[in-house]
Amino acid sequence: MLCSILISFDKSPSKVLIFVKDESPQLEYMLTNEVNKMIELLKEAGFEVKTTSMSGKVLQAGSVSLTPDYKFGDVKADDYAAFVFPCMVSDFAGEEVVNFAKEVVTKGKPVAAQAGGVVILARAGALNGKKYALDAGDDPDFKGGIYSGFGVVRDGVIITSGVCPWISRGTGRQDGTSVLMQTLIDVLNGKISSSKGRYDIVDGQLLVSGQGFVGADEHICLRLKRQ
Repeated sequence: MLCSILISFDKSPSKVLIFVKDESPQLEYMLTNEVNKMIELLKEAGFEVKTTSMSGKVLQAGSVSLTPDYKFGDVKADDYAAFVFPCMVSDFAGEEVVNFAKEVVTKGKPVAAQAGGVVILARAGALNGKKYALDAGDDPDFKGGIYSGFGVVRDGVIITSGVCPWISRGTGRQDGTSVLMQTLIDVLNGKISSSKGRYDIVDGQLLVSGQGFVGADEHICLRLKRQ
């Protein structure tokens, strides 16, 4: 009998959950340029997208508003294929959120986080022994991780970006939102392989540091090494 083993992610349910922060000090800008962009890219790729916040209340800033689908306390990790922690110019990470991040990482679910959202993963211990993007200085929560530049870095199923739209606006560095989402989409679609493969920066150019940054519409080529 011929047996074959296909390493892939369970595409059922094909839902992605985005954690939206109530307390963002730049709510209008970040809803417009980060959260809504993430939602749009994921939906265009065929995924069902749900949002959640601690309060579950409508987020309104200027002419932009977003109504979370669920209050955070009501969501279950097993109902989603992947999770996104945007920056929203806030590194808030309450105990409930940190514990949830620990759970999804323990379950081996793909997780994408940007800037302030990367801090949540660090506090959850999810970056220990992992490459990540975000210059966190001497923050002790990042001590066990491997800083790999400020762009977008994938290590297994953990994908991080160190440049959100607000940081991009202030520094001139390229916003990582599109590449972060495209990398998550490719992981979920099995285009870049399993959690046993570890991501390498290729010739200093792939998804990062000051030497290079792959644009949103460029082909992302990955080189994997088996652990």
